[in-house]
Amino acid sequence: MPLTLTDTAAPSTSAALASPSRKRATLSRLLKEARIAFSEKGLAGARVDDIARAAGVTKQLVYHYFSSKEQLFASVLDESAQDVLADLLALELDHLPPVEALRVFLQHAIDQYRLDPALGSLAQESLRFHEHNTHPVERNRFVDLAPALVAQMERILQRGAASGEFRDGVDARMFYAACALLTTGGFTNHYTVSAVAGFDTTSAAGAAAWREFSVDFVLSTLLAGDRPPLKRPALTASADAPRGQNRHHEA
Repeated sequence: MPLTLTDTAAPSTSAALASPSRKRATLSRLLKEARIAFSEKGLAGARVDDIARAAGVTKQLVYHYFSSKEQLFASVLDESAQDVLADLLALELDHLPPVEALRVFLQHAIDQYRLDPALGSLAQESLRFHEHNTHPVERNRFVDLAPALVAQMERILQRGAASGEFRDGVDARMFYAACALLTTGGFTNHYTVSAVAGFDTTSAAGAAAWREFSVDFVLSTLLAGDRPPLKRPALTASADAPRGQNRHHEA
């Protein structure tokens, strides 16, 4: 687990004498540069020397705060999860009609990935890290905050069922898990999704098309009455073909 700002380290190091504000600034720079490096090069390709140089610190100072590159990566994932989930939890949805509340929630979740391309790369690296890491991380903000997100989703589902707009008896945890996989899949599994869909889901036009279709798809599984037709979204002429493929005519 990474040292907190109140943890103590070997008193012989100059970092131990730094003020709390200086420590916070140093950690912030380290995590920022580490996030860039891991999202661009992956855990295996990123080098601690390069991260330290970009952050303006020594390699020794990096290891003062983090025992290994893996622990630094886990801290980057932890901070990203905190930011993403806290942002979703901050949405004010209880005053919106159930259908609109769900649409706003899902669109916002997708927009997080649209506006921050590093999230998709980090999510892919996170899967490999958690599957193969033999030393589970002690702190996981995604696990900590997920129940609050499920509760938020459950309130929307219950209001929709009570109003007759949503099907009754939908399990909030299973529904949210399915929503997360589908809506963000255009970014976290973009190669497969893009190859099947026929357009690059990470391009501006492709991301907009995936946003529209995936949200309508989720709603179509839930609505008790009229449902979206699930037609192929209109793509602009500038929509990119899937990576590694030539542009071709859409059927």
